[in-house]
Amino acid sequence: MTHFRTCNLCEAMCGLRIETSEGRVTSIRGDDADPFSQGHICPKAVALQDLHEDPDRLRQPVRRTATGWQPISWEEALDETARRLHAIQREHGKDAVGVYVGNPTVHDHGSLIFLPFLLRALRTRNKFSASSVDQLPHQLTAYLMFGHQFLIPIPDIDHTRYMLILGANPLASNGSLMSAPGVRHRLKAIQQRGGHVVVVDPRKTETAQVADEHVFIRPGTDALFLFALLHVLLEETGPKLGKLTELVDGLATVRELARGFTPERAEPHTGVPAETTRRIARELSASEAAVCYGRVGVSTQAFGAMCQWLINLINIVTGNLDRPGGALFTRPAFDIVGGPKAMTMSRGGYGRWRSRVRGLPEFAGELPVAALGEEVLTEGPGRIRAMVTSAGNPVMSTPNGRQLDTAFASLDFMVCIDPYINETTRHAHIILPPSSKLERSHYDLAFHVLAVRNTAKYSPPLFEPGPDTRHDWQLFLELKHRLETLRGEPRVRGELTYRTLKALGPDGLLDLGLRAGPYGMKLRPFRKGLSLASLRAQPHGVDLGPLAPSLPKRLATRDRRIQLAPEPLVGDLERLRRRFPEGAGAPGDGSLLLIGRRHLRDNNSWMHNVPQLVKGKPRCTLMVHPEDARRLGLREGEQAVVSSRVGEVQAPVSVTDDVMPGVVSLPHGYGHGREGVRLRVAGEHAGVSINDLTDDQALDVLSGNAAFSGVQVRVKPVESGRTEEPQQHSATG
Repeated sequence: MTHFRTCNLCEAMCGLRIETSEGRVTSIRGDDADPFSQGHICPKAVALQDLHEDPDRLRQPVRRTATGWQPISWEEALDETARRLHAIQREHGKDAVGVYVGNPTVHDHGSLIFLPFLLRALRTRNKFSASSVDQLPHQLTAYLMFGHQFLIPIPDIDHTRYMLILGANPLASNGSLMSAPGVRHRLKAIQQRGGHVVVVDPRKTETAQVADEHVFIRPGTDALFLFALLHVLLEETGPKLGKLTELVDGLATVRELARGFTPERAEPHTGVPAETTRRIARELSASEAAVCYGRVGVSTQAFGAMCQWLINLINIVTGNLDRPGGALFTRPAFDIVGGPKAMTMSRGGYGRWRSRVRGLPEFAGELPVAALGEEVLTEGPGRIRAMVTSAGNPVMSTPNGRQLDTAFASLDFMVCIDPYINETTRHAHIILPPSSKLERSHYDLAFHVLAVRNTAKYSPPLFEPGPDTRHDWQLFLELKHRLETLRGEPRVRGELTYRTLKALGPDGLLDLGLRAGPYGMKLRPFRKGLSLASLRAQPHGVDLGPLAPSLPKRLATRDRRIQLAPEPLVGDLERLRRRFPEGAGAPGDGSLLLIGRRHLRDNNSWMHNVPQLVKGKPRCTLMVHPEDARRLGLREGEQAVVSSRVGEVQAPVSVTDDVMPGVVSLPHGYGHGREGVRLRVAGEHAGVSINDLTDDQALDVLSGNAAFSGVQVRVKPVESGRTEEPQQHSATG
């Protein structure tokens, strides 16, 4: 039997053609008829079968006991979870329960729709997610400039003629906050139409290797480089706002701010020659369609929000925002930004409360996850005593993972909604394993908002779940209902809401959102347009057209104007000046700067249990430039000791000029050797965790995003023994 689905393992939304026989998958290939991916898939697609059949995957709830994990029924597991969470909040207050949500949540429309119901029922301010180790600077700047955290401009890669890429490797990520299957072909198409691709990165990534030009930049200095570009664009070539002239506020302020940030001032810190900066700025200005795009590498540093602000400003002053070939806003079929209020995501909010220990700001109802460990370990009123985690492994994916490991071991109660016993869930008292990705329907609520083309596609379940299987959304709804019942909240209204949501399920709510969306039936019978039924009838998906200009209508600011100089971002400029004083250069203390990296066959920490994805040459190696290797006595393949303020690891050395001098690189998502983890394949390819070196005290203090990129480390051959701890720049610069 042949099935057509969308891969829900990363952001690219590749169409799949899956063959099954007698209840098993026999082949997975790209769907040539999918209008978005057109047959492209990456190696991860085959993992859908492996994940579904994985013998290490839990199929029923388990409770941790003194003698090991004990299977229990769903009713017992849900009742005990709700009872213990309720008891802790009743004794210690609502904020005594913390929540962490991992990034697989955004790949499941049931979770995205129903998780907020549980979060509201928990009533805690201690909410954390993978956003603050990833894209929070994008969301904050979108909120401050355009009025909504998900109004993120998307590069129109299919029509641009000049693409400047900073801190991004879309050939490995398949496009991040730029969902774009087949990125290699899309970049090649830019070159074939006479365009130019420039990559600015401390490592010569897979993307840099196919670009027209690669420029090395010292980690953590991108804000200076971007300010220097802006300086040239405003002072030399002049702004070219075009139709945006009547839509922007604050241009004079931005011009004044950029005046002192010349390319010559930036060069000693960034390592980018001033003339190279000037040339790139001129090329951006001269191109008939250009776009600047920055991703994880520029978000996960001490000035992540400032970088994303400057990228938006560069696209605006070159006239490339809301222009084909530049950066545009999507028009998704289920519009979580501009649709009916009941169907949209929160526009955001900033600094409405702060974390208890360090006073870090809330954004969109969440606190920075860099604060989670200290919020558990620091005694006093408001301390987190219980945790709920869903689809996440923060011990492996957040800074100073060993501190968080210790923190989770000290909790009074922990429940994890996860199919595996991993580095985080091994601390749980109860694990609630949801259905596999092939047992649930799928629609990309989030990534259609971030895609390089407007499309829509619904995938029904490939396999019907068994009677003892529960979906994530069912677990969220059941826990919400039990918590509200224990608190004695209005019985009739609560029971009605519970029964209505249970009957509709995520697909029922998806249908309402599609009908109410810009291509929908508008909730009226006999009207042509998109609905769940019409999408079901088109199993390859539907093409809704290229990205198109949408301003000012798409803006969510109250006055429908773009704020070029939001006060929080302008106010953060003094921190940049202190951190990078004029006339100074890179520190010469002998330390190295550590950056992460990602491979096409990796997906953070949770897919290393798939044999097909971990086979071949080991990927968890320490990349070191030949000059640094000679200076430090490091040799190819031999073990090195890498130490930072918070920890130490050993990793095999890979000597390569793909990293710039003074920079070393470890991949993220590894380190599966901890006791009690039940991931047999991953354990055989354990590697080391970069987050045993990253620092929970180092972050972008404006957004709260973790500053993973540019951690100061010392490196020595393993036989030299332990190393001294490097000096750290403070998080405030």
